[in-house]
Amino acid sequence: MIRVVGAGVAAVVMAMLAGGAAAQQRYPLWAHGAPGFENRADIPEVSQDYWTRNVNNPSITAWLPDPRNATGTAIVILPGGGHELLVTTTEGRDVAHWLADRGVAAFVVRYRLFREKGTPYTEEDARADAERAMRTVRARAAEFHVDPHRIGVWGFSAGGELARMVTLSPPVPPRGHPDAIDRVSEKPDFAILEFPGPLHAAEHVTADSPPVLIAAANDDRCCSGPAVDVLNEYRAAHASVEMHLYAAGGHAFNLGEDTPLASLQHWPERVIDWLSDQGLLYHPKPVFVPK
Repeated sequence: MIRVVGAGVAAVVMAMLAGGAAAQQRYPLWAHGAPGFENRADIPEVSQDYWTRNVNNPSITAWLPDPRNATGTAIVILPGGGHELLVTTTEGRDVAHWLADRGVAAFVVRYRLFREKGTPYTEEDARADAERAMRTVRARAAEFHVDPHRIGVWGFSAGGELARMVTLSPPVPPRGHPDAIDRVSEKPDFAILEFPGPLHAAEHVTADSPPVLIAAANDDRCCSGPAVDVLNEYRAAHASVEMHLYAAGGHAFNLGEDTPLASLQHWPERVIDWLSDQGLLYHPKPVFVPK
């Protein structure tokens, strides 16, 4: 892994070519801090073990694939953590590295936490961060060497709630003085909702809603129900949906890295299958004619 601070994307690409590994660079979502909270932008985050707290300057960290392996597809990653913390390792960094190794540009979002003790933020602030992250990646698509029409979102648990909202709900009004990025669409071209939590905003699913892949474990008391709810909305609208409801596994099985269950260990293969069937990897979307 190569960490680049204060360098341009060209330097990142050169580093990848030299080292053959995914490079990372962090970008604030707003140049001077989140609108209305600019005076908090320099308050340091706190990271330990698997988590990060005290996010006051929302950002994306880019993991760009080796250009020789790049597909042109990008995924914005929203880690979970119950809106009290962010699981920035197994639901952030590890997922981004896994995607970049497979030719997909990945962007891990550090969004503001509205359930953290003493927080001044609200659910709408977290939503604004997720929407700004989508807009930022799309606005800078040429810089990141991705297709602006192949940018998706992958959310875990609380991040899955935000991913559901950014995919299916009207956006929150841009904060402060809207800029050029705020004029770019925040809507993902596809979505992966992994054990998404129950929070959601007003949503309207149509046949043209972004394709969605959903995964949850049936014994997940928190988050199997919301996953089925999204499935049913998509089915009712005749929209493109695929769901994997596993018999067991509880909550937060992530990439199947810490489970004895073979089905969950193979879950990442299902992600690749689905991305491939959507035409988001190395070949066009296959044509299927129902019999």
